[in-house]
Amino acid sequence: MKGFIFLGLLAGPFYFAQNTVQDSLKTKEIESINFLKRLPVTKEIINVEKDLGSKNLGQDLPILLKNQMSVISTSDAGNGIGYTGFRIRGVGGTAINVMLNGVPYNDSESQGTFFVNVGDLTSSASQIVIQRGVGTSSNGVSAFGASVNVITRSPEEQFYVKSDDSYGSFNTYKYSAEVGSGKFWKDRLSLMGRYTTIHSDGYIDRAFSDLNSYNFTALFEEKKTKIRLMAFGGKEKTYQAWNGIDKAIWETNPKLNYSGAIYDADWENIVGFYANETDNYRQNHYQLLWEQNFNNHWNLETTFHYTKGKGYYENYKQDAKFSKYNLPDLTIDNQTIKRTDFIRKKWLDNDFYGGVSTLYGKFENLDLNFGIVGNQYFGKHFGNVTGVYFPEIFEHEYYRNNGTKTEFSGFAKAIVKLNTFELYGDLQVRNINYNTEIIQQGDNEGVGLSKNWLFFNPKMGVNYKINSGKLFFSYAHAHREPNRDDIFANPEIKPEKLHDFEAGLEKSFGAVSFTTNLYYMNYVNQLVLNGQINDIGEFIRVNSGKSYRMGIEVGAWAKLSQQWTISGNFTLSKNENKDFKNETDTGFESLGNTPISFSPDFLGNISVNYSPTSKFALGLQNQYVGSQFLDNTNNENLKLNNYFLTDFNAKYTLNLKRTEVDLKLLVNNIFNKKYVNNGFVYDQNPFYFSQAGTNFLFGMSIKFQ
Repeated sequence: MKGFIFLGLLAGPFYFAQNTVQDSLKTKEIESINFLKRLPVTKEIINVEKDLGSKNLGQDLPILLKNQMSVISTSDAGNGIGYTGFRIRGVGGTAINVMLNGVPYNDSESQGTFFVNVGDLTSSASQIVIQRGVGTSSNGVSAFGASVNVITRSPEEQFYVKSDDSYGSFNTYKYSAEVGSGKFWKDRLSLMGRYTTIHSDGYIDRAFSDLNSYNFTALFEEKKTKIRLMAFGGKEKTYQAWNGIDKAIWETNPKLNYSGAIYDADWENIVGFYANETDNYRQNHYQLLWEQNFNNHWNLETTFHYTKGKGYYENYKQDAKFSKYNLPDLTIDNQTIKRTDFIRKKWLDNDFYGGVSTLYGKFENLDLNFGIVGNQYFGKHFGNVTGVYFPEIFEHEYYRNNGTKTEFSGFAKAIVKLNTFELYGDLQVRNINYNTEIIQQGDNEGVGLSKNWLFFNPKMGVNYKINSGKLFFSYAHAHREPNRDDIFANPEIKPEKLHDFEAGLEKSFGAVSFTTNLYYMNYVNQLVLNGQINDIGEFIRVNSGKSYRMGIEVGAWAKLSQQWTISGNFTLSKNENKDFKNETDTGFESLGNTPISFSPDFLGNISVNYSPTSKFALGLQNQYVGSQFLDNTNNENLKLNNYFLTDFNAKYTLNLKRTEVDLKLLVNNIFNKKYVNNGFVYDQNPFYFSQAGTNFLFGMSIKFQ
């Protein structure tokens, strides 16, 4: 086993997202992708069907991306379905700018990305673009670790009916049906629709997920005009699994889930669990995308969007005070009752809408890109409680507050070609206004505030063309506003600033493609995770003063023969807070330079693929993640151990008359490694989110044409 690990780490450099250097995308690409390919920034352009299709059996998108450069994926339920997330270069999801067709997906207030709300998103995607570091100016909040743009599929030109079904460990199953009309109405119009249901009991006790999602797309094409109308979204119900377990429990009973626990009168023993300790949310997205080609020089892409989200999470609150929920004490038979058990629901009801427009100009030695963005978010937060033993207390609303966030931004980009050099400039201005209003005051449920930020984010870089590749250097200055929870915890919290320096090489040598990238990310007031979580499992962030992330990312892809390919990547980095001040009950203590939380010094992936025929393919994916700290105090007791995982996948394609059948098998963690990739600190002790041992998914896809 040790030899196998050593071999995997040696082969780590042999990775490359082939699409970065060599164009493996055969379909017509939108203008934004063509522009992006020329930029001097670190990026991967993933062909979803080719690169992720054999693994797309129901797990969430962050899990399918876990072997990409500098990525670590996490799962509350332990098996990659339900609440999942990722970190890139050690930076959490609240600092990764996620977009769907260029439309911001991060929640405007929390800045989180909740893929559980759009289950089976991968099945709707054609390409996924990952930019590490600040990257180029994009829509939505600034990227402080990466930006991820999911580009959805257009309807196909021929009629088809497709079914994707899978079953696996933990009673996991996925049923999906899709139909495409093909082109009709003089080849101008085409339609596509998909509906998916996914269920899993989860690896963790009671951590079930029930996910339903849909996608409807209509495409109109007439000469130089293309209009896409999209409606997609989903509904989720998941049992909460964000409480974690301490180290001793993890060693003896790793599947234990404290969520929903009901205790005896002495609060010593668990006597049962509340069956509906769940998160419930529905999210619907509507997008109208218009692409207009004016002539050989100018092309316009404009998107209007609207997202509606509404839902709640429910908790059993045992022996809680009436006063906590703005209720008077009860008097029964001359006895005053101050406490009882409640069912609590905390609601979100939000609307997000706006427009994004980008103009592309293409000339002999000059490419131009101008963009404007206007978005507004309006969110209603409220909560109610119902008495368990007093039915007269029914859906009592005990707090309500509203939040409005408005953003206007614009950017201008240019690439100038001078012989073997390409010079790049990018200027962005963002104006953000955030206001909250207390309608009914609740206990620690928001504050009234008014904040405004104006940011100027310049970027520049240069490409130097070499045979079958290029050298590049870029610098980017970026700002990022704190989120809702940051401000409520500390109204004086400061926005983040970042100076990002990147230098890289992309090169092909016959059947081998190679890339390497050096980066130095210098932060001021970086919002780092302090290791603690709030009562809904969200990590608490604090300004760390001055800090930096620096490292080298190396990747390669090699075709060894007609049957064999090998690819891999590794990231070697150093991530430090400078003269970190840790807040304690007695004040602040200076700890000097400390490692940034959740930032391992080494990550490595290697994949080996064997295709004896064009119809049959086998793959082996290996990932090594170095140790990482749960907070910023450099405490060895608050550290996650390193781990090495191996996954196996296989795909067999059977071509029949007008029918294509794909059989897929995915076996995760084939060596049954017991490991943890996420956790938090409570009362100076580590708490873990357990991950599943060996588990599998088997699927069958049938497409009729």
